[in-house]
Amino acid sequence: MSTKPTHDEHLSSSEEEEEELLTPSTSSSRLHEILNSVSNSVEEGDPEQSRNSVADLIDFLNSVSDDALSDPDNENAKNKAFHVLSQLHHYVCSPSFDEALDSPSEMNSGSSYFVPLLNGLSQVLESIQKRHFEQLKTAIPIVVKVLMAVSSEFDNDCTELKDLYDGALSIANSVHSVCIKQEGSVNEKIRALLGLYVLQIMALASINMNFMVLSLQPLVAQLSSFLPYCGLSYLGLITGSDVDRMIGIAFEDDVDEYVSCLSYVKHGASFSVIWGHISEVVVTAAKEDLGALHVELQDDHMKRWEAIGMLRHILSYLLVPWELKKCAINILICITDANNSQRCDEEQTDCTSYMPNLYSALQAVQQVIMFASESELRRNAFDAFKRILADVPTSQRFDILKALIKNSDSSSMIAILLDVVRGEMQKKNCLRPNDNDTNRENKAHQLSPFWSASVLELVEFVLRPPRGGPPPLPEHGDAVLSALNFYRFVLLTESEGKTNYTGIVSKNNLEKAYNEWLLPLRTLVSGIEAENNKGDRVQTTVDILCSLNPIEMVLYRCIELVEEKLKQST
Repeated sequence: MSTKPTHDEHLSSSEEEEEELLTPSTSSSRLHEILNSVSNSVEEGDPEQSRNSVADLIDFLNSVSDDALSDPDNENAKNKAFHVLSQLHHYVCSPSFDEALDSPSEMNSGSSYFVPLLNGLSQVLESIQKRHFEQLKTAIPIVVKVLMAVSSEFDNDCTELKDLYDGALSIANSVHSVCIKQEGSVNEKIRALLGLYVLQIMALASINMNFMVLSLQPLVAQLSSFLPYCGLSYLGLITGSDVDRMIGIAFEDDVDEYVSCLSYVKHGASFSVIWGHISEVVVTAAKEDLGALHVELQDDHMKRWEAIGMLRHILSYLLVPWELKKCAINILICITDANNSQRCDEEQTDCTSYMPNLYSALQAVQQVIMFASESELRRNAFDAFKRILADVPTSQRFDILKALIKNSDSSSMIAILLDVVRGEMQKKNCLRPNDNDTNRENKAHQLSPFWSASVLELVEFVLRPPRGGPPPLPEHGDAVLSALNFYRFVLLTESEGKTNYTGIVSKNNLEKAYNEWLLPLRTLVSGIEAENNKGDRVQTTVDILCSLNPIEMVLYRCIELVEEKLKQST
């Protein structure tokens, strides 16, 4: 005998069916189906199908968000949102997604295919009800990965990039919304993660939108408005201390994870301060006082060195717009103002740990000196270079200059650096026998690393390169001429002062210079002249001979001086 289902049994059956529709496995299947549709449409080059698939995805993400937000006590809705976010993460990290990003199809060149995804994801993030930090820590690298991959594909399209970074901003707003609802350590960790994300977006936008610096200001101002909430100050950012603190809070021991997904946060920290110097709107949004910042850096040489080290990230990166590099140079000039900057007490300060970053910063400034198209920027960069160098303790200054010379492949830059070394030697030149303070000054002079045997190594590096033989001419003409003038200066100064701090007037060093540096160079110059004097003179030949004339004049003067000193020693 059959039994007919009762009304209550019908309701129970319907509720079970409805609950089945809300299970994570069902939602995951639906998400997987939509994402496959998006991927297939990209592979097949079908823009219409792709738009429809993206619209379906957004509708689905909106429904997931609405379900979780409308009924906070519904555990099924929470689980559904969590599984959707996890599946989205797996999809973005999968090789198929990477292939889609690399596809030459016209579809993935438009932000319309990615901005909706970012906006949809921002809604999902706001629906998170548990394990907030863990889920955000999973989602943020996804967003950064997409931004880095997609933004690099745009071909100077102002509108496309602006829309993309507006989508990235919506993620920051969502993380902020989640954060303000949390307390204690969870709030602290999410604020640190938000701060790092904002700095990463600041860097990516500044680099990728290099042709539209002025139009970037509204976006940068909105990003800067998060800085006070995240406990970030311009001083902490420009010195790097706030960045290190946030990395420690958000990632603790997962340093490799930080490096892989937020590799530009230190660039972003410097950019945030640079933008504050460019736009009043930005510095107001960050609630900062630039005057106070400058005074703080001028008064504290350690913080100033840290700031110089941080700015190297901007000056050394080739894709940074010149307008932003110009501002970085101006900041360096300001904080190293000789009239205001407090110099360190060399005997009391251990500066060894700062030297690698200062060295790298000087190398970065060199790049601006050599490659900037504006003459004013090149002059300012050289001014900044000399100021940074003057800020380095004397005990370390010579070693840094020596390293810069030996690691430079530019003849013109080597010539400039040798002139800088000579200038330092002139400042410390205390060889005045008639001075009442001769003994005291000569002692200080003798202790100076600029008046030591090491300076002859610089001359040898140019006139007898490590690879052997005389230097290539006329390619290295600037460096050779500077090295000869440098050698002549030291030889004359030591001779006139009747001293030998550098060892230059010792017989062995005179013979070495004569036989290994000067005579081989004379042979080379004579050979090049003889070769170029054959036949008709074309413009190239004339240029070569003209470039050799000053070298030949100084070379023969050096030979005469050495021969004279050798006669005196016999």
